[in-house]
Amino acid sequence: MLLQLGLTPALATLLSALLFLPWVLKSFMRAWVRRVGNFKQVLHFIEVLLFVSLVLLAFSFRRGPYAVFFALLLVSLLCAWHELAARMYYERMLRPAFQRLLTAPKLACSQVAVIFTYGALIFLVGTLEVYFRQICYSWAMGCYVAAGLFLIFVFHHLIWLRSPRVGDNGAKHSVGASVKAELRIIDRIRHQPNWWQPVLILFLLLLPQGLMFYARVLYLYMPHANGGLGCSIQEIGFAQGTVGVIAFSLGLFLGRRLIKHYTLERLFWPLALSIVLSPFVYLGMTMWPPQELWQLCLYTMTAQLLFGLGLGICRLPVSAISGARYRNTINMLQIPLVSAALIVPMAMSGWLVEQMGFSSYFFMNALSAPLCLLGIFLLKRREIPPTL
Repeated sequence: MLLQLGLTPALATLLSALLFLPWVLKSFMRAWVRRVGNFKQVLHFIEVLLFVSLVLLAFSFRRGPYAVFFALLLVSLLCAWHELAARMYYERMLRPAFQRLLTAPKLACSQVAVIFTYGALIFLVGTLEVYFRQICYSWAMGCYVAAGLFLIFVFHHLIWLRSPRVGDNGAKHSVGASVKAELRIIDRIRHQPNWWQPVLILFLLLLPQGLMFYARVLYLYMPHANGGLGCSIQEIGFAQGTVGVIAFSLGLFLGRRLIKHYTLERLFWPLALSIVLSPFVYLGMTMWPPQELWQLCLYTMTAQLLFGLGLGICRLPVSAISGARYRNTINMLQIPLVSAALIVPMAMSGWLVEQMGFSSYFFMNALSAPLCLLGIFLLKRREIPPTL
């Protein structure tokens, strides 16, 4: 979207990476949402704001790429808060056994939503661009479609969501108090011995993937004159947003099944190898470019399958960061920490591509994988306490 609005790859990846910031900071609103008490009202309020923000996003295309970015940032912020409030709502409303039963359907619905937005919606926008020959109008129409469909869920929740029986009145609780509560948890974690080692391990695990995250889209979209494949919006939406997301979902499912039957410690190196192998797929794509759509889908499917398969291993360093006394903070920390680890390499990827070209960049990206594994191996050796 940002490339089509005229931004350079360096600026487009920088602004896109900044959209992850709300997911890094969303936990600072956790205590405030909990103290408000009536999670149903919070959900309704955020969902109405989300609908309005999608409409504002559609209008922002008339104002240029920076207006679009700030509208997207608002959407990202509201989505992060909505995910937080929704999780706290069903944790209050449902028993733990029923929550575990809904884990698989919840993940499936999340991936279907990604397929709709990154697959079908982008395919629709690409088709509208061919028909109307107007890029901004086509993206605005796609946002209106998303807003209209989301409004159906808003009305559905207004009718069917039950109110939790909570007697806590949150009027006296401020956002500042919520931030202080989260900072106290982070401070307790920071005082654990060698807390920086799992943080660095998590960063090294995600570094090759972060470098590839937006560069792969640049490579698919940029024209042949700039070293890319020159794919259409429809081809990207189908290969990356549909086939790729389905493969990623399958990888997540297989990874969860393996983790369920074996311990994370036993699976660490196989899954760590899987999560860093994706850049080699795109290196192979630069050496042997796909000539047909099915070949492109095969490449993207392989890369996304490897990423999804290995993503579950990130829970191990997150649990080490959380510490034995704060296991209940793992869910709170996982999304912010993974998002924080990805932001810097994602933001730099566009500038590096401009400086190096795609072939050299993906070679460097692939070379970072064994270097990261070596660094993780050395860090994990230091984690083992001396035995007497």
